[in-house]
Amino acid sequence: MSIRTRSVPNPAQLLCGPVRALLDKRLVFVTGKGGVGKSTVAAALGLVAARRGLRTMIAELSGQDRIQRLFEHGGEHFVEVEVAPGLFTISVDPDHAMDEYLQVKAGAVGHVLGSSRLFHAFTMATPGMRELLSIGKVWELAQSHRRTEGADPYDLVIVDSPATGHGVGLLRTPRTFSEIARVGPIAHQGRQIAKTISNRKFTGVVAVATPEEMPVNETLSLGESLAQDGLGLDLVIVNALYPMRFDDEEVEELTGALRRARSPLSRSALGAALSEHARAETQREQEGRLRAEANGRLVALPYLFVDHIGPEEVEELADVLEPQL
Repeated sequence: MSIRTRSVPNPAQLLCGPVRALLDKRLVFVTGKGGVGKSTVAAALGLVAARRGLRTMIAELSGQDRIQRLFEHGGEHFVEVEVAPGLFTISVDPDHAMDEYLQVKAGAVGHVLGSSRLFHAFTMATPGMRELLSIGKVWELAQSHRRTEGADPYDLVIVDSPATGHGVGLLRTPRTFSEIARVGPIAHQGRQIAKTISNRKFTGVVAVATPEEMPVNETLSLGESLAQDGLGLDLVIVNALYPMRFDDEEVEELTGALRRARSPLSRSALGAALSEHARAETQREQEGRLRAEANGRLVALPYLFVDHIGPEEVEELADVLEPQL
């Protein structure tokens, strides 16, 4: 059963203009330390956008298909799939992205090159090329006039990005290629994408963190790294926040009851309650570290006490997230 209590803060009171404008952007990258629930948060954010009438795409990189699994949809790979009304997803694969790019740019000649194993092997051996092709496909999805034949545009594209360090490298890839190549189609494409990413009205970055020391440290470092590249964090989402079930007086009563208890079952239950309270307190300390640096751009999502995250749980998280955006 999923639990949401009064102890989960109402961050809507803390939001400033940039947060409210997040869904006005066309391209949003969701990143964070591995294991913090990026895909689940991206799905909830996409659901909020779709509810508001935005034709929304969640793009996964490296051939992942977590979003389809979250919505219990059959695993169709490398195609645009609708998983909920107005909400689509695609698994972006560099090889397929290259084939598509070659056909758009070179037609029949591109098709021949795309069919060449040697050409594929040579191209993919180029450092950073897989990342450039992946982010190039993401960029194409976010265009109001798409290059993919017969494809409809999206109002918002959410990217379920790699973990923090790799995610920052992904954002830097187009600019790096444009600076190295200087001339030619790769340099031109790199400049176009880099210009899009650096446009704060067009592109946003969301960091997801669980309220633990390492994820919080990575999120704080992410903000510094983005600032060096002229980018910034539009929103920080603290995920899986435990509820504060007891006040100080109740904790004192539980502690006394634990000292007096003789039954192993009673001692086990009381100990578990106090242990969970201690964890919730530690989480609030870590959340406070983020809140102090987030300048009002922080929202929280509750821990869901369930064995499996599926469509109903994503809906519940979207219910919590929606009024905050």
